Amino acid sequence: MKHFTRQIVFAGIAVSLSLLPDVAFAQTNPRIGTWTLDVAKSTYQQGTAPSSETRTYLATDDGGVQLTADATLASGTKQPTGFRAKLDGKDYPFSGTAGDTIAIKGDGWAWDATIKLRGKVVQTSHSVIAKDGKTLTQTTKTASGRPVSTRIYHKAAPTAH
Repeated sequence: MKHFTRQIVFAGIAVSLSLLPDVAFAQTNPRIGTWTLDVAKSTYQQGTAPSSETRTYLATDDGGVQLTADATLASGTKQPTGFRAKLDGKDYPFSGTAGDTIAIKGDGWAWDATIKLRGKVVQTSHSVIAKDGKTLTQTTKTASGRPVSTRIYHKAAPTAH
């Protein structure tokens, strides 16, 4: 009887955990927050490095992630980028110069993204957050696998409210 009772308790805990809102993901997702590009530590095999870039990742109420990125090119031109997507590998609208959709698989610590333009893959990227949660490394390649860039971002310290 004790074994049966334990099974019921464990089953109840498992069901309860599966029903937790996606807010729990947002609270544990290390990507959520503001990140600043370390231009000096980043490398660009194609194109020119921006003079600066700030990325802000937010958790969405549907369990996804929203990115708002603002880069300033060496010419002073602003280049915004953004998306709102789930990490389910499906295509979502992407605003930026590289393409018009993005598909992401992974979790807060590491993910693989595919950017398409009119349905055709144009770029892939792999990004990983260091175990300390303070550094994000993103490696981007063309559809044929040629390196585009390896960008290093540092997480901004949370601000007190």
